[in-house]
Amino acid sequence: MSAPHPAAHIIRYQAAGAPEVRVGLHTDGEVTELPGVASLAQLWRLPLAALRDLLTRPATGPALPLAQVRLLAPVDGTTEVWASGVTYRVSREARIEESERAADVYQLVYDAARPELFFKSAAWRVRGPGEAIGVRADSEVDVPEPELALVVNRFGEIVGYTVCNDVSSRTIEGENPLYLPQAKIYFGACALGPWITPVWAVADPYDLDIALEITRDGGFAWQGTAGTSQLHRRLGDLVGYLMRGDVHPDGVVLSTGTCLVPPAPFSLRDGDIVRITVGAIGTLANPVRRGLPATEDGSGLT
Repeated sequence: MSAPHPAAHIIRYQAAGAPEVRVGLHTDGEVTELPGVASLAQLWRLPLAALRDLLTRPATGPALPLAQVRLLAPVDGTTEVWASGVTYRVSREARIEESERAADVYQLVYDAARPELFFKSAAWRVRGPGEAIGVRADSEVDVPEPELALVVNRFGEIVGYTVCNDVSSRTIEGENPLYLPQAKIYFGACALGPWITPVWAVADPYDLDIALEITRDGGFAWQGTAGTSQLHRRLGDLVGYLMRGDVHPDGVVLSTGTCLVPPAPFSLRDGDIVRITVGAIGTLANPVRRGLPATEDGSGLT
């Protein structure tokens, strides 16, 4: 087993047949557990320099093939997920299109010094790789929003990147901007994964390709590409505004807005597969479920 190199991905996972949730590193198709690390939140309590020192030490434990583990959403504890809005021109145009009665609101926030930031999800609600995302039964037009997400430690330092699907109801938000929480914050509306790529492994976060593929009945229902070079905001500014009036003792995940929006009247359907790839960060794939089906344990989507 070779030692993990600096580009090792940080993962939260379960080994096949084991109920315990572990934190480890994925490198070249192999997974090694991080000894003494019980949660990702524990890592985000460290300064960036200390985190890098911890993650680049030679591996000492046994390795498992990636195929023998189940990847979980890379967020836990009291770490929250927040999101940014109207950070790309295409996002501004899509929001204006869907909001006939309040179109100027989105033009104003696009040009303003202060960005739009909103709470997206608690850790326990976040869907991981392969888990179903949801679209609301009381909405007619629903879309995935592929985004680069920042992992930020308690000190406000960007320590890593992951992929976010900020699932949204265009129907509900378009009725009134004050309905944004109902359009954006519900069970199944946020997915993260497949892992976290450390910040030092990404040469330029403003030069990452973003691809969105939606498959339906074995074929492509919609696909598109864009990139973070089109981002209207600076990542450090987004983090700075988020940290101005709040504290995040277990760190925070901040999604940075979308640059790919399927045009109306396109809408996700039950059974669709959404696949988002962000540069060298990774690919996040999730099936779509409409509504909130009950399960025996009350956890909702399966």
